[in-house]
Amino acid sequence: MSETTTYTVTGMTCGHCAASVTEEISEIAGVEGVDVVVETGAVTVTSATPLDESAVRAAVEEAGYAMA
Repeated sequence: MSETTTYTVTGMTCGHCAASVTEEISEIAGVEGVDVVVETGAVTVTSATPLDESAVRAAVEEAGYAMA
């Protein structure tokens, strides 16, 4: 059964921003899907197992953004 968690990411303004965040989060082991809504900053992550929030935060920061 998949886990779905929604995070809020600040600083994204366009599709390229969303693609960067999606790419970094997708590299975390167990991630099955990433859905980004640029307008609200909502990033919904579907994963095989619960993710360590610090890993998600690190991926977001690697992409150049911050989690709220």
